[in-house]
Amino acid sequence: MLNIAPEVEVLARFGRALADPIRCQLLLALREAPAYPSDLADRLGVSRTRLSNHLACLRDCGLVVAVPDGRRTRYELADPRLGHALDDLRTAVVAVETDKTCVDAETKGCC
Repeated sequence: MLNIAPEVEVLARFGRALADPIRCQLLLALREAPAYPSDLADRLGVSRTRLSNHLACLRDCGLVVAVPDGRRTRYELADPRLGHALDDLRTAVVAVETDKTCVDAETKGCC
């Protein structure tokens, strides 16, 4: 049974998913069209094991669904509106300070 998450939880799940560059690339690829894990791994240049872990995270966040297709499994965005949200986020203007105050910015590349 599927549960609808409250809006704050939806945002938190989306943020968790976007916190990793590979998951961002996966979401953008699935925004274009549903795909099979082997094709996604080749496209992103990552191992199938690593890709599988990221797909599991995106499934757990509720952003992608696995669709059985014969002996294979195809992945797609759980809701077409997620593609629109990704487009809006991609084109949003982000104000970034030139004076970085985060002490981990250089080592973690987080800010």
